[in-house]
Amino acid sequence: MLRSSNPILSKQDAFTPAAPQYGQNQYGRSPYNQYPPEAYGQPAPVQQAPEGRMTFDDVVTKTAVTLGLLAITAGLAWMLVPDSLYFPAMVLSGLVGFLVVLVVSFRRLVSPPLVLAYAAIEGVFIGMISKVFEGYYPGIVAQAVVATFFAAGVTLAAYKFFNIRVTAKFQKVVVISTIAFAALMLVNFIFSLATGTGGIRGGITGPVGPLALGISAFAIVLAVLNLVLDFDYVEKGVAMGAPARESWRAAFGLTVTMVWLYVEMLRLLSYLRR
Repeated sequence: MLRSSNPILSKQDAFTPAAPQYGQNQYGRSPYNQYPPEAYGQPAPVQQAPEGRMTFDDVVTKTAVTLGLLAITAGLAWMLVPDSLYFPAMVLSGLVGFLVVLVVSFRRLVSPPLVLAYAAIEGVFIGMISKVFEGYYPGIVAQAVVATFFAAGVTLAAYKFFNIRVTAKFQKVVVISTIAFAALMLVNFIFSLATGTGGIRGGITGPVGPLALGISAFAIVLAVLNLVLDFDYVEKGVAMGAPARESWRAAFGLTVTMVWLYVEMLRLLSYLRR
């Protein structure tokens, strides 16, 4: 059994192909009773169609669907949510999106409706935070989008052409660093709400210190390394014949990482333009 090191993608049965049931015949009965159920006046069991396998095309398609829904929701939120409600909408959607991430991550079987719900909810958050930064730094959203997809494309190219292999040590370092960084940012977020400041990351405007720049640069590197784990998950899942439903989990993991990378790009670009 193979498990991903990515906290979002890791599931015990993610890459476990359907195992044959030894010691049973075609009717699902003991080999010592070879007669079909109809012979005893019982209804024949319903034969379920075998589930397909995860493919690269499925992952690409489902990732495009989740990112497309996120972009549409972000655009609608940008246009329809009034300025007076942008802060409550941003905080609420961010918190609800985080809760949905936890629910999807801890479910044994991936739920496509929950994945799409995350994309829609996170779209509101992205729309609000993008509108805020665009108001202070015109053109920054387009720059952040280009930088995000460029970084993801370069990471994928490096992963394929340089034949990067994800080792156990690499996985451990990335996962521990990600969890520690997430905990730090959660504490900083609570501190920011309580004090009305930007905490260690600074506000949207104002001077920027070396600490804030260093944190943003580290966050972008960490997000890129998580993309490597995502690509490794997809590649190994396809190679080992993971069930087709796991394409949704892969799309979910990629979407979460891309959202994180975009937000960090947005913040770093704002630092550089001050």
